[in-house]
Amino acid sequence: MDAMANPTFGADLDLDAYFARIGYSGSRTPTVATHGAIAYAHATTIAFENLDPFLGIPARLDVASLQRKLVGSRRGGYCFEQNGLLLEVLEKLGFDVTPLAARVLWSGELDAVPKRSHMLLRVDVDDRPWIVDVGFGGMTLTGVLRLERDVEQATPHEPFRLIDIDGDYAMQAKVRGTWKTTYRFDLQRQYRVDYIATNWYLSTSPESGFVQGLMLARPAADCRFALNGRRLAIHHLDGPTERTEFTTAAGLIECLEETFLVQLPDWRPLETAFDRLT
Repeated sequence: MDAMANPTFGADLDLDAYFARIGYSGSRTPTVATHGAIAYAHATTIAFENLDPFLGIPARLDVASLQRKLVGSRRGGYCFEQNGLLLEVLEKLGFDVTPLAARVLWSGELDAVPKRSHMLLRVDVDDRPWIVDVGFGGMTLTGVLRLERDVEQATPHEPFRLIDIDGDYAMQAKVRGTWKTTYRFDLQRQYRVDYIATNWYLSTSPESGFVQGLMLARPAADCRFALNGRRLAIHHLDGPTERTEFTTAAGLIECLEETFLVQLPDWRPLETAFDRLT
């Protein structure tokens, strides 16, 4: 049976290879400090990217595929891949992790109720719940948040907070002094199988934004890089935004390799698809 339909999440994970991939050499003891440090190293090293869906390749969520792509092939991925891999890492280290699902509100109204299309993680440490999310594109968390409403919390990048929307939690980021809502979620446990149908739609449907266009993002120490189609934005923390538009596939590919740290063994499919980008 196809791994997309019946992913084998119990496959062995090579922790040493993962930590080498993200450049992490710190503690492996299941503490708040440990999972915060891992989240930062992961988010700043493994880019959010949808190259596979854009090029007609479905995203696979079994552990072997996640490890082969994000670790061995030095690729990135979107939320189900990023947080799916981190889930396996944290569980193997002994953390108590609960997968959750969210409704994305980044471009919509605060009270909108779109379908659940995002994966995030609750991690319980020392009898206290925390939220970690290394897969939300241009506003990916680079730290961890206490699962507590109405408290502004610092991260290595923007301040974040959680507020109430009709009993749900809503994640907000403070961007240049303005609170912007990223998504809303509840605390119902999701099982790995619960993500399969949504993942299939997002990575294969002609109506999916991940199939229609190219999106990459990666936070660095003092900025966030974001690519939408041919347009690159560099959002400096507490500073201006630089913008560049690529007119050639070669320029775009150089950006993917050097800015987003993404490698492909063969860039010809993207060169062919370059004219689709706007």
